[in-house]
Amino acid sequence: MHKKEMMAENEIIKEVVNELQKFQFEISAEVVSMNAFKKLLSDHINYLITNDFSRLISVLYRLDISEKKLKELLKNSINTSAGDIIAEMIIERQAEKIRARKLFSGDDGDCDEEKW
Repeated sequence: MHKKEMMAENEIIKEVVNELQKFQFEISAEVVSMNAFKKLLSDHINYLITNDFSRLISVLYRLDISEKKLKELLKNSINTSAGDIIAEMIIERQAEKIRARKLFSGDDGDCDEEKW
């Protein structure tokens, strides 16, 4: 893996951890890889599915996870755990937010008069 890809993965992991800590998730950003982080997140989500489903639903809503897309993925992925699917969706959504922030906060070289 290239250094740039590793930096991007680390940025996504930190973003997800920061967002989830707002909801008192006990997840550490001190993981070696994205796969290890997905496993950790998936395990936590599976725990919530069993023990605190309403909290999970609240977190997914606040993270802006598409309910329609989630239902479709859960229905069509019979060999994948719900925790794995939801973890992937959370990571994907946070990566989208990072890309959007970079896109809209980047300096595109326009003169100051054209910026608002």
